[in-house]
Amino acid sequence: MRDETHPTDKNTADNRGIGSLLSDAMQHVSALVRGEIDLAKAEARQAMKNAVAGIAMIVAAVVVAICALNVLTVALVAAIADGFEIGTGWASLIVGLIYLVVVWILIAVARNRLKPENLTPSRTARNVADDARAIKESTQHG
Repeated sequence: MRDETHPTDKNTADNRGIGSLLSDAMQHVSALVRGEIDLAKAEARQAMKNAVAGIAMIVAAVVVAICALNVLTVALVAAIADGFEIGTGWASLIVGLIYLVVVWILIAVARNRLKPENLTPSRTARNVADDARAIKESTQHG
């Protein structure tokens, strides 16, 4: 007996295979995009935490600066009361400079945390570039 398959039967099987492959590819791309979005969200959360920490340090620096002004006044009174053998101006200057060094350190750390490169989702950008390169290579070779 002859095999009586119709040419359209083979095309239907090929189309179903291609459809399945396309469906699988779309699912993989969808999963990849979801993963990249999740990574971007995680990096954005971390960047926000860094920004909040930087802002908190700036606020702390302002509080310390205000305290420095108060301490300068108190230092003047203490220097006079305790009878240091240095002028009251010098004693106040020394205390004020110590607090200004603390303020400078806090601001330097805060500025470092608020730099744009510390707030950008760099891992996501790298991963997206790697994924795009991999997709481009797979479509060129396959």
